[in-house]
Amino acid sequence: MTYTLPQAFVRNFLGNSPVWYKQAIIGFLVLNPILLFAAGPVVTGWLLIFEFIFTLALALKCYPLQPGGLLALEAVVIGLAGPDAVSHEIESNLEVILLLMFMVAGIYFMKSMLLWVFTKILLQIRSKALLSLMFSLSAAVLSAFLDALTVTAVLISVAVGFYAVFHKVASGTSFHSTGHDHSDDNSVHERSRSDLAQFRAFLRSLLMHGAVGTALGGVCTLVGEPQNLLIAEKAGWEFVEFFVLMAPITMPVLAAGLLTCFLLEKTKWFSYGAELPSNVRHILEEFAAEEDKARSMRDKAMLATQVVVAIFLVFALAFHLAAVGLIGLTIIVLLTALNGVVEEHQIGKAFEEALPFTALLVVFFTIVSVIHEQHLFQPIIQWVLSMDESIQPVLFFAANGLLSAISDNVFVATVYINEVVEALNAGAISREHFDALAVAINTGTNIPSVATPNGQAAFLFLLTSAIAPLIRLSYGTMVWMALPYTIVMSATGVIAVNYAL
Repeated sequence: MTYTLPQAFVRNFLGNSPVWYKQAIIGFLVLNPILLFAAGPVVTGWLLIFEFIFTLALALKCYPLQPGGLLALEAVVIGLAGPDAVSHEIESNLEVILLLMFMVAGIYFMKSMLLWVFTKILLQIRSKALLSLMFSLSAAVLSAFLDALTVTAVLISVAVGFYAVFHKVASGTSFHSTGHDHSDDNSVHERSRSDLAQFRAFLRSLLMHGAVGTALGGVCTLVGEPQNLLIAEKAGWEFVEFFVLMAPITMPVLAAGLLTCFLLEKTKWFSYGAELPSNVRHILEEFAAEEDKARSMRDKAMLATQVVVAIFLVFALAFHLAAVGLIGLTIIVLLTALNGVVEEHQIGKAFEEALPFTALLVVFFTIVSVIHEQHLFQPIIQWVLSMDESIQPVLFFAANGLLSAISDNVFVATVYINEVVEALNAGAISREHFDALAVAINTGTNIPSVATPNGQAAFLFLLTSAIAPLIRLSYGTMVWMALPYTIVMSATGVIAVNYAL
């Protein structure tokens, strides 16, 4: 079929996205300048936030980089944020960008070791509730000393490996790690299709338990999340002091989160509880046996190298020897050099997973700069500070949680802690009250933000990763599966803040 030039342009716009989606994005692009003229920048800024959330919610229809990027470009063009403000926001988050570029690529070169370790764990623990609890607890412990994005990258690599093994055997085709399933599900035997659907549900639940685990552990320590370090620097807290101050809130929330994980698997509510199909278990057992049998001395040397470098990685991150991204670059150099990966195209594959998300994150920072430039959160902050001191910690926790669920929790924490520091410097609040508010800000930006992928970078990374479309993990599915965690963890956090602070 031939098209005229205008028809070709329309057809090419956002590729194979549904027509109604293309129309919605065009409508947004037309509406924003009109609304800016009619209602002003504040109303337009809030609308832009919800438009960007819309693109995230439909990430499986169209990767958010393109429609979200168009909205971000328009925001700069119409003056909601200037290029200098965007550059400043990117500079402030350079460590996060370097982390995504290099650390995720570094994890790529550990895939064989991670798959080997987690395959052993998966095949030996037959109780799904116990396995889920282990995934969540392991993610929490790792995230307390590493970075949540690093831990999420590990979980994604493991899930991709499991999916690849089963799907290759079940369909007789190769799996491509680009995020596209090139095999036709109709070619899979009826029973295999049923097993595949159940296996997808199994992986979805494990990944969600693990992702929530990163939030449970990330809030506990100074190095767990970027905003933790930022708040600690403003407050002058060291590693141990930070942990002790947060513990009255973080420990009850950790216990409540792990209990929720166990109960969800037992009750099978909120799309949890899917078991590992027996056929899939058999395939993975055969795969593990064949891999062990075929493993040469060189393969064993490569695994040993990856184990040693993984230990170095944990040590380097736990003691914060350098910026996380630079540690990731070190991991790439060590693993490629010691394991003989010396061709450019072999190294390039490691960056395919993270760079699209890195670009999306830069677009996200543009939206965040709009929030900053238009002072969209300022009225909320001023209202909270005007309330009675005794209820301010709970209000800060709730306000931070609400805003973090729809925005970037690092940005929300930055805005709030700066306002509180100014209040302290002006003598409006005491040092003791400042510490209480800082604890409420940190826990508020970390805990309720699990409600949506917007608040947690680890959740957003999972949503836009290669594994998400393969296991049918959409924005709506993530919000639904995170809902019980959001309710339980937020309620526990509010109670703990109320009594402890």
